[in-house]
Amino acid sequence: MTSKQFSLEEVKKHSDNKSTWVVIHNNVFDVTAFLNEHPGGEEVLLEQAGKDASEAFEDVGHSSDARDLMTKYKIGELIEADRREIKSKNIEWGSSSDSSSSSQSSLKSWIVPIVIGILATILYRFYFQS
Repeated sequence: MTSKQFSLEEVKKHSDNKSTWVVIHNNVFDVTAFLNEHPGGEEVLLEQAGKDASEAFEDVGHSSDARDLMTKYKIGELIEADRREIKSKNIEWGSSSDSSSSSQSSLKSWIVPIVIGILATILYRFYFQS
């Protein structure tokens, strides 16, 4: 079964709180019913209404639960002529050399504050405890 196809011009017509459509990764979503439930507020969705919101969606870093919830609101796909190349920001574990440096910097972002916290605790106890 093929999905219903929409043009970007058709999506642009649905850009208010009465009918709110967004495009994410070439899929069209009617998020009108989700406006009041969106954790970031309805303004965030209305700002992207009628547009390709793929970049904004990825920049926020939505959880896998949010991505699963999206399927409920999918109404179709963009027509071939209006599609954009999907650029994935998700790096698979061990998929490239970048992932090891990414995980190392992520590890450093946790270790440094922990070490500073431990040192601060030791110094506090040493200087302010009799």
